[in-house]
Amino acid sequence: MNYPFPQPTVFDAEVFTALPEELRRPGVSSYWAERNKRGLAVDSFIEGPSFDRDGNLWFVDIPFGRILRADPKGNIEQIVEYDGQPNGLKIHQNGQIYIADFQNGIVQLDPGTREIRNVLKDCDSEGFKGCNDLHFGPDGALYFTDQGQTGLHDPTGRVYKWQPETGELTCLIDTAPSPNGLVLDVNGHVLYLAVTRANAVWRLPLAESGRVNKAGLFLQYNGGRAGPDGLALTSENGVVVCQTGMGLVWVYDALGQPVAVVRSPKGLGTTNCAFGGEGLRTLYITESDSGSILKVEFPKHLNIAGHPMYSGYTGN
Repeated sequence: MNYPFPQPTVFDAEVFTALPEELRRPGVSSYWAERNKRGLAVDSFIEGPSFDRDGNLWFVDIPFGRILRADPKGNIEQIVEYDGQPNGLKIHQNGQIYIADFQNGIVQLDPGTREIRNVLKDCDSEGFKGCNDLHFGPDGALYFTDQGQTGLHDPTGRVYKWQPETGELTCLIDTAPSPNGLVLDVNGHVLYLAVTRANAVWRLPLAESGRVNKAGLFLQYNGGRAGPDGLALTSENGVVVCQTGMGLVWVYDALGQPVAVVRSPKGLGTTNCAFGGEGLRTLYITESDSGSILKVEFPKHLNIAGHPMYSGYTGN
């Protein structure tokens, strides 16, 4: 069969690090597992990887309300545990850490004092459905998803844009069945959105007014137990999609053509990813089912590298 584009290069990821036994909680029940895993006890469920300027990889553990950090050698330490359900984590260019918390809205962690504080609990006193992931624009605006338990049965998930400096909060879209990971293109003109329970990635153009205009479908998947979860952006304006429930991570070019696909050597729970390493050519992936962080280094000839998260960040 002749395909209209070259077939993607297949990579097998390797394990960078995994939660050590002393940080796992086998047999311990949690409210999150009771509601999301039919009561099955899980020892962890990690997501939300994000690098700081020193090359440390920060991530969350949803069921036990924990923020953890892996150093460049893969040594993991627990930074803080609090009453919440942290889903997504991103580091602002000023070093402060912001977390999309299903229970508490948007919270902030000071990495120096390790203090957690609520910064956005609701929209005009109306509670969020359940915040999931977040992304900073080049102007410092915070984009985040309010997923809750929405899906094809209830397509009312929302995406917000929040200006932390002014407090201005704008709902960009409120018709998504399970909005999850999100990322802006290199120009800040298009917001890509993983819509997990529709098994799709949407393309949301942003008009000069700031409104979403001419929203459309970018990628459509089938099969699997879940769908697209976390997203990342390449330096060439391509989109990286974690297809959780299939154990895959896809790398697409700016036109949505597959360039590479990464296979998990562990479980199927490839949830989130972040670029790091020299030249931002290494992709780090949270495999949530096994509590592992995977990695794959892309060869230079494929020209796959991450778009810097903020000015001056070039990897470690």
